[in-house]
Amino acid sequence: MNKTLILFLLLSSTILVCCQSKSRSYPEYTLRFGHLANENNIWHKAALKFAEEVFIKSEGRVQVKVYPNEQLGKEMDMLTGILGGSLDIMITGESLENWSLPLAILCATPFAIRDSDHLQKVAGGPIGKEIEAHITEVAGFKPIAWFERGARNLTTNVPIRHPDDLKGLIIRVPNVSLYVATWSALSAKPTPMAFSEVFTSLQQSTIHGQENPFALIRNAGLYEVQKYCNLTEHVKGWAYVVMGNKKFESMPPDLQQIILESAEIMQAYEHELYLEQEELDYRFLKEKGMEFIEVDKVAFEKLASAAVMASFTEEQKMLYKRIQDVK
Repeated sequence: MNKTLILFLLLSSTILVCCQSKSRSYPEYTLRFGHLANENNIWHKAALKFAEEVFIKSEGRVQVKVYPNEQLGKEMDMLTGILGGSLDIMITGESLENWSLPLAILCATPFAIRDSDHLQKVAGGPIGKEIEAHITEVAGFKPIAWFERGARNLTTNVPIRHPDDLKGLIIRVPNVSLYVATWSALSAKPTPMAFSEVFTSLQQSTIHGQENPFALIRNAGLYEVQKYCNLTEHVKGWAYVVMGNKKFESMPPDLQQIILESAEIMQAYEHELYLEQEELDYRFLKEKGMEFIEVDKVAFEKLASAAVMASFTEEQKMLYKRIQDVK
C-alpha cells in the first residue's frame, strides 16, 4: 500500500471520528415544553410543530421535548418549574396573575374582547407588546408566541339562561382571583381547581359545572359528565407560550433567533388549526349529545363587568379601557 493511500485513509478516519464525536455532542440544549391539554388538542400539535422547526433550523443543536396532559405538573407547578429550571417552556394565560402580574389578566378578562378581529389587534399590537414586556420584566417569563383561544362557555347539568340560575351551583374556575370574584357576582360558588381534576370532580358531583372553550371541553371528555353547554362566551382571550427568560438569554444569539423564528411559525400554525377546529369541536359536542343553551348575555355582562371594575386597580382599568377603544 503506497504512502499516499495510507495518508488518505488516516486522514479520512480522523475526519470520521471527529464528525462522530461532534454528532454525539448534540443536542447542545434540550428544552422541556409542558402544557395541560391532551395529544389531540391543537396546542399540542402546535408545540410539536415548534419542536420540529427548532430541531431543523438548529441542525439538531436544540431538541424540544413536549409533555402534554400536565405530565410536568399542574399549571401553577409548571410556572414555578420554569423559574426553578426544571422545565423551560409552557402554555399559560390568566394564571400569570398570581406572579404579581396585574396586566397579565387582561389576556382573559370577562367581556373585554369583542371578537376575533378585535383580539388579533389587541394581542398582536402595541397593547400586547406592553403586556409581554410586563410579564418578562416582572416575573422572568418570556412570551415567545400567543394563541387565540375559543370563547369560554359554561357547562352544567341544568340549563343556565340567566345568572339567577347559578344560585347554589359550585363552578370550577382557574386559580385566578378575578374569576372567583366574577362568578361570585354571577351568583355561583366558584372553586379554584387544577384542570386535571375537573372530570373526576364533575363525575362525583363535587362540583356542578366548569367553564372553558369548546376544545378543552371536547379533549377532556367533559361531554360525558355534562349535559348543557351554556353559551355565555364570557371570555374571549389568548394564551401565551412562555419560556424562562434566564434560559433564553443563556443561549447563543443564533439559537435565540431560531427559537423566536420557530415560535412565529408555531403561532401561525396554531391559528390555522384554531380556525378549522372551533366549528369541528362545536359539531362534535353536539353529536355527543350536549345541548347548547342561549343565555341572557346582557345580564351576564352587566354583573361580570361590575365585578371586574370592582376588582381592578386603576392601572388595570386604564388598560381595560384602552383595549375596548381598539377599533
